[in-house]
Amino acid sequence: MTQASAHEDPIEEVAANWLTARAEGFSSAQKRDFERWCRADPRHRAAVARLEAACALLEKMPLVRAELLPVVEFPAPLRAPRAPAPATRRIVNPLRVAVGLAAGLALAFVGARWVLPPNTAADQVFATSAGGYERVVLADGSVLELNADTRLRVSLAPHERRVDLAAGEAHFTVAPDPARPFTVSAGGVAVRAVGTAFNVRLATTAVEVLVTEGKVSVAEVERVVPNALSSSTGRSRDERNAPTVGRTSGRPTLLTANERTVFTLPSAPSNAAPTVEKIAAEALREALSWQERKLVFSETPLRDVVAQFNRRNRLQLVIGDPSIAERPVGGTFAADNVEGFVRLLEGSGAITVERREELTVVLRAMR
Repeated sequence: MTQASAHEDPIEEVAANWLTARAEGFSSAQKRDFERWCRADPRHRAAVARLEAACALLEKMPLVRAELLPVVEFPAPLRAPRAPAPATRRIVNPLRVAVGLAAGLALAFVGARWVLPPNTAADQVFATSAGGYERVVLADGSVLELNADTRLRVSLAPHERRVDLAAGEAHFTVAPDPARPFTVSAGGVAVRAVGTAFNVRLATTAVEVLVTEGKVSVAEVERVVPNALSSSTGRSRDERNAPTVGRTSGRPTLLTANERTVFTLPSAPSNAAPTVEKIAAEALREALSWQERKLVFSETPLRDVVAQFNRRNRLQLVIGDPSIAERPVGGTFAADNVEGFVRLLEGSGAITVERREELTVVLRAMR
């Protein structure tokens, strides 16, 4: 790897610096600055995820790590230092070298296929509860982030990588491997990528795909329903939104970074054709705010705010008065602090709160 190639991605270099500083010990100010940097651009968070995945791979491949360590040229200032003269020799922080090696490996992923032995392990199933969150690093280096109330199955085969999303929402940072495309199937839609980052949300009537880095193709598939994922809460929703396999049908929709499309499910009342729309940076941060365990709203209709809180909490909000459904909401809220949000609405003087049973709150306009 040449010096020029190491500098082709300045975001990767900054991410490597942040990870080194974090490994050495963040101060409170550094932690805040790091979180602010990650929120500023989805590509920043994706670069951090790639480096973390590369570090995880290196931990699993000690022989490869030992072989690469002398030859990888790291992005400055993480380049492995030449041995100084004996009079000025100093101790080299191994954390800095390790993160630098991971940065070199992550950059190598971009430019060439990284050859790994095929994963012969059985399919893996991951699930989160209401209000839950899980971050998973797969054996190929891809990173999955599961939002609340999400269930999916992962299959890593020698010639393909497949995820069947049965319910919920997940973000995927895909490790590049042209010989093994990465496909996410959800509700009759297949999202295909080689190396990129994107978000898929399976709702009651539609599948939403949002690309945060790179590009993907999205197409409907011929619906073949395998056995639904087992769930302690029953099988009805899984069977309705079951994983889909089969050949794609129709012309694929191509998406690039900061673009979104929505495919309606066959069971939806209307079956509008999918369209591609550009997403502003602020809207993108809002859509992915669940990764930070916070909800960020900017002039967001109350009905959408309620839907987001309901996906993450046992306490459910109900809009009992249609006149308040479009009322704009702005601010940043802890995703699990629905009680605090209810108190804020109650204190606004414009909305009344009625508690029904133990886990239901009805919202109405103040009369």
